[in-house]
Amino acid sequence: MKLGVFTVLFAEKNFEEMLDHVKASGLDAVEIGTGGYPGDAHCKIDELLEDENKRKNYLQAVTDRSLTISGFSCHGNPLTPDQAFAEESDTILRKTIKLAGLMEVPVVNCFSGTPGDHEGAKSPNWPVAPWPAEYAEVLEWQWEEKLVPYWKEIGGLAEKHNVKIGIELHAGFLVHTPYTMLKLRDKTSPAIGANLDPSHLWWQGIDPVAAIKILGKEDAIYHFHAKDTYIDQDNVNMYGLTDMQPYSNIQTRAWSFRSVGCGHSLQEWSDMISALRTFGYDYVVSIEHEDPLMSIDEGFSRAVQNLKAVNIKESPAEMWWV
Repeated sequence: MKLGVFTVLFAEKNFEEMLDHVKASGLDAVEIGTGGYPGDAHCKIDELLEDENKRKNYLQAVTDRSLTISGFSCHGNPLTPDQAFAEESDTILRKTIKLAGLMEVPVVNCFSGTPGDHEGAKSPNWPVAPWPAEYAEVLEWQWEEKLVPYWKEIGGLAEKHNVKIGIELHAGFLVHTPYTMLKLRDKTSPAIGANLDPSHLWWQGIDPVAAIKILGKEDAIYHFHAKDTYIDQDNVNMYGLTDMQPYSNIQTRAWSFRSVGCGHSLQEWSDMISALRTFGYDYVVSIEHEDPLMSIDEGFSRAVQNLKAVNIKESPAEMWWV
């Protein structure tokens, strides 16, 4: 597998400075934000869509450094009742799919989105319990009237442009577990798969290795984020796993994002890498840095060091011993 980085953490660097830094760090790939929550510091999408020469020069800068683009990322909420942000999220997603097709970038990463609880809603509503019964009714309406129709259309667009969609399983959005991922895929398009991030699985109580097996058996992992989570059981006992405290309340939060190896052991990371290889994923492991205890440079360097120690880079040998 190749190692890469989600370049939003280097937003203060220009495009070529960022590429030089990634190359000097010994990585193989970059995941680049095109808009939405990640911003577009390293990809002005309208300029690239309009000018073939700019696209060629952009890719040349990447390949000259022996790097590849693992994916374009435009996380937003195209289903939110906030019409302006929904339209912005939808527009950038469609443009990103088109750009990915033109530049032969195989994956576009995003969120599934969360609508409101009825047509006149003003805010998203994320039901997490089947009772009282109106919660279950809201969830069914969201899936049947909003989520599935939207992603059928987007799945068709992705197929047209020969692009895969990596939906990040993130709580707060309707697709946040292996089950909801496979349910949406089954109801929409095989172009819809997962951008699997173990940091969002751990705090939901999901074993990432088990999730890799579940999704890998369905060939539904299209991209992978490398980010860790530390779970403080004492604080879980007080606040529960659906802790709504700000991420800055590190001392009292039930869980916090950490750099690779700072929340779970390298043995667990090694197990994930092995599971990815075993169940058919042999693409990019993309570092995402959101560690509140470390600088960008230290957290990034720690992740690079730890992932290099457990990554399986070469193809397996013939079984000469059998």
